[in-house]
Amino acid sequence: MAEPRSEGSLVRYYCTYGKGMEPFLIDEVKRKLAAEDVCQISGKVLFSSSAGIDRVSELKAAERLFLLLKKDSPVLLPAHTNQAKASSVLQSRVLGDKDQWSSAVMTWSRLQGELSSRRRTTVKSQSTALGVTRKTGEEGRRIRGHLRETEKRHCEEEDEEERMGLSICRQNGKKGIISETDLCGTGSVCDHVTSGLQQGSGRNVDNTAEDLTVQKVEHGTTTEGRDETLLQPSLIKPEPPSPAAVTFRISCKCTGSLSRCYSQQEVSRVIGVGLSRLTGWKADLKNPQLEVNVYLSDDNCLVGFPLTRLPLANRSYIKTTGLRSTVAWAMASLAQIQPGFCVVDPMCGVGTILIEAAQEHQDVCFLGMDIDDGQLKKANENVEFAELGNRMHLLKASSMTLPLPSSTVDAVVCDLPFGRKFGTKTDMAASLPRILTEMERVLCVGGTLVLLLSPQLSCVLKKLLAQKDTGPTSNQEAKPGKQDCPPPSLSSTKQQTSQIQQGVQSPPTQETEAPSGLQHSPPAPLSSLKHQATLRLSLGAIDGLLHKYVKMDT
Repeated sequence: MAEPRSEGSLVRYYCTYGKGMEPFLIDEVKRKLAAEDVCQISGKVLFSSSAGIDRVSELKAAERLFLLLKKDSPVLLPAHTNQAKASSVLQSRVLGDKDQWSSAVMTWSRLQGELSSRRRTTVKSQSTALGVTRKTGEEGRRIRGHLRETEKRHCEEEDEEERMGLSICRQNGKKGIISETDLCGTGSVCDHVTSGLQQGSGRNVDNTAEDLTVQKVEHGTTTEGRDETLLQPSLIKPEPPSPAAVTFRISCKCTGSLSRCYSQQEVSRVIGVGLSRLTGWKADLKNPQLEVNVYLSDDNCLVGFPLTRLPLANRSYIKTTGLRSTVAWAMASLAQIQPGFCVVDPMCGVGTILIEAAQEHQDVCFLGMDIDDGQLKKANENVEFAELGNRMHLLKASSMTLPLPSSTVDAVVCDLPFGRKFGTKTDMAASLPRILTEMERVLCVGGTLVLLLSPQLSCVLKKLLAQKDTGPTSNQEAKPGKQDCPPPSLSSTKQQTSQIQQGVQSPPTQETEAPSGLQHSPPAPLSSLKHQATLRLSLGAIDGLLHKYVKMDT
C-alpha cells in the first residue's frame, strides 16, 4: 500500500499511456525525473519522484498523470457472497483508513497549488513580454496573436467540456456515483479522452486548489523558496478548509471476476457511500472538487487522483494537431538527436514530429518538407505558434526528389501517409523504394532513419530488405513474410524496384541484355541501411510500426 508523502520527499505517481509507449515512458521518468520504484501494470506506469510537479507534468510520453493513493492486491470476493458482505469487503479493501485519504488530499492540494502558481506566473510573464514588445511592430502583433489564440483555444475547450460534462451528468443523475463506463461509453479505459468527460459543469480540476489549498502564505514564500506573492490573494483562502468540506466523484473501472458479478455503477456506488461515511465528504456529480479514479482487476487494486484537467498529450504549443503528439515525440526520441544535428522530415504534414523534437533539443536545425500547400500552410502556422521560426524551416518539395546534397543530414524522421486519416494520391507501396532511396542518399554515415508505417507498408519494407539481402532472383527466402503482405502492393513494389535499379545504371531497353551485370554492379537502394528496431504503437483505429535504421559505411 503506497501513501503520498509530505513535501520535500518522494511523491508516488502513476501515468497512463498508449499501447506500445511503455518503454518510452519508463525511460523518460527515469531519465528526466530520476524516478524510483518504477513499475508497469495494465496500461499504467507507477513511479516515485521528488521532482517538482512542474517537471512531472511535462512528461511527453504519458497520456494522463495521477497522484497515487494506493496500490494493493486485487479485491477477490468469494463465490455466492451476499450484497451486504460484498459491500463491506469492497469498502474495507479499497478505502483503507481516514488518515490516508486526508494525507493524500493535502498532497494533491499542494500539487494543485503549485500548478496554479506556475500557470499564473506564465501568464504574468507573457503579459509582461507583451507590454515590453508592444512598440516593436510585427513582433508585438505576433505575441498578441499568440496570446489571443491560446485564450481562444482555452475557452473553446472549457465550453466543450461543460457541454459534455452536463450531458453526462444528466444521463447519470439518478445514479449515486458515476463510473468510467458512463464517462467513456464503453467498458474500456478511455485514457486518451480529455478530462472534460470527467468534469461536471466545466469546473477546472486544476483550479480546485483554490478551495483545497494547504499552502501557508504568512511569510510570503513557499517551503521551496518561491515568491508566493505570485499567487493572487483573491484566489487563495487564508485557511485550508475542513476535510468535511471536500466534494468528490468516483470514476471506476472494473475488469476480471469482479466485473462479472457487479456492474461498475454498483461498485462505484458502494465505494462512494463508504468514502462519504469514512471521511464525511459529499458526493457531487456535477461540480466535484476531487475526482477519485479506482481501477479494480484480477491483478491489482489502484486508487488515485488526476492532477491535470487535460491530458498531458494535449500540447499547449501546437495549434493544429496531426500525428498524436506522444507518438511524434517517441519518433524524435528514437532518432537520438544531438546538438548541432540537421534533422529532416521529408513528408512533414503539419510539422508535429519536428515541433516535438524542437521542444526537446535547442541547438538543432530542423527542416520540414511537403508537396501539399495546405499542409505547409498549417505547418507554418504551427511553427509560428510554437515560436520556432529561427530553428525550424519549411520547404515545398517532393519526398522522391529531395533538394539536398548527399550525406548532409544527421537524422530523417517521417510518418508516411497511410491514406486513412489523411488521404494521399500517391501509391505509397509503389513509391516506397524511391522514397527510401532518397532518404538514404541525404543521410550521412552514422545517421538515423526513423519511419512510422502502417502494417501493410511495414510488410512492403521488409520485403524490400529481404530482396536486397538475398538478391533479386532469390524469392524462396522471402516466402515467410509473403503471407502478411497484400499481393497487389508486392507486385507494384517489385516492378518499382526493378525500374529504379535499371533507371540508375542502364536504359530500360537493356533489361535483358546483361542480367548478370544488373545483379552485381548496381548499388541497391537500401544497401547501407541497417535495421536497429521495430516497435508497434497504437494510433487509435489501427496500429503503426516504428522502424529505426542507421546508415553504415559501405
